[in-house]
Amino acid sequence: MPAKGAQHVAAEAKIAEPAQPAAASGYPRWTVEIDGVSRTYTDSGRSVPALAAVSLHTEPGELLAVVGPSGCGKTTLLELICGLQQPDTGAVRCAPAALMPQRDLLLPWLTAVDNAALALRIGGVPRARSRARAAALFAELGLDGFEKARPHELSGGMRQRVAFVRTLLSGKPVLCLDEPFGALDAITRAEMQGWLQRALQREPRTVVLVTHDVEEAVLLADRVAVLGARPGRVREDLHIELPRPRARTDAAVVALRERALQALGLGPAGSERHAEPVASEPLT
Repeated sequence: MPAKGAQHVAAEAKIAEPAQPAAASGYPRWTVEIDGVSRTYTDSGRSVPALAAVSLHTEPGELLAVVGPSGCGKTTLLELICGLQQPDTGAVRCAPAALMPQRDLLLPWLTAVDNAALALRIGGVPRARSRARAAALFAELGLDGFEKARPHELSGGMRQRVAFVRTLLSGKPVLCLDEPFGALDAITRAEMQGWLQRALQREPRTVVLVTHDVEEAVLLADRVAVLGARPGRVREDLHIELPRPRARTDAAVVALRERALQALGLGPAGSERHAEPVASEPLT
């Protein structure tokens, strides 16, 4: 059989556009809808509420950032979206979603490209084709030449990129990213933020991003949901209408960051704020 031309291989390597969910499912394509969701855990016989009456939504292709203090239910929210948990009350309606957890969870005995292609292999795609599809994204995302490296040979930023490629190759229209840059140093984190924006321009998805970094949320997101302390409630839902790329020193970015911090009780007006949801309004 003749070798495939480069153009043919490149065409195969492109990720197919995620299929539209069936009309009977009741949710628009690529959209996440969280309606009055509450979730409580049982720990040593006592009830521990994680989320209380949370309502959020995204538009197709939107990046929603969720910020809040530790223990306010942010990871629980992602797991609810991905169907890994069920709410006690309320409803979650969304297209199929893939979770990228806080740790990259790369398998140490696999090469970088095989780690990235893992979702495809699980889905039954032959090894050669899976590697070709992953390798095409490596070249686009600055990992070219590291296909055969083992996880321990990669920097933290590279490992996170491999994990993100693996999440992209799942083919899911919704991506849930749980503190993807939390363990990185400040310089690498800034580089990865820019890389994520470029990656999503090339491979559009609806994204729910959990982060402790309010500035990161404002720089990356179309909407920022601010959750209060456990049980998590939506204190503020900021709709950000600023062009990209955004600079940390832009006056509008600084103002939005301060507004989010105030909603968390960390700004000068924090003592006057309460835990009830606040109606959002577009900011430019």
